[in-house]
Amino acid sequence: MTAPAPGTDGPSTRPRTAQHYSVAPPPATPDGYIAPGMPGAPVAGFDPTPVRTPRHPRRTALAIALALLAMLLGGLAYGSAPLRAADSLGWLAIAPAGLVALPLGRLGGQNRLLPPLGALLAAGALLLGQLIEHLRRLHPDAPTPNGLLHDTLTTWRADLRPLDAAFYTIALIGGYLLTRRTATRS
Repeated sequence: MTAPAPGTDGPSTRPRTAQHYSVAPPPATPDGYIAPGMPGAPVAGFDPTPVRTPRHPRRTALAIALALLAMLLGGLAYGSAPLRAADSLGWLAIAPAGLVALPLGRLGGQNRLLPPLGALLAAGALLLGQLIEHLRRLHPDAPTPNGLLHDTLTTWRADLRPLDAAFYTIALIGGYLLTRRTATRS
């Protein structure tokens, strides 16, 4: 037989600890509420992963439509610049990217497909602007024998420089990053 441990039959010999009080109100739960996952909780109707519905499902289509319009307007503005400024105009490749990124980011939200679309539309605006610029150079000369579009594409291909690759890179990266940044700030 062993002797009982000291303090088990009487008051504890430990010093008293401080009591903790909370200023937060007790949680408002209805009587008989059992939290999901606790023993005794009903399993029927419990969905651990809530289904997220898009806040504005129609805004993505509107964002894409406005971005296409911005691409056309950006390309038109880029191609309609004075012909004497054509050499320094390439650095303005970021402007169509900003025009395209604004509606995609603001209205489209954080859809993961919109930044690549913004990059492609920004590069498309740059291409359209360059084609309009070459069309303006050919039009005042004379009627073209092979057709206006064919001659425009031929002169565009002949005028491509290595620096144009840098301008397209600026448009692609700018379109992607500006669309993503605009989406996270909205």
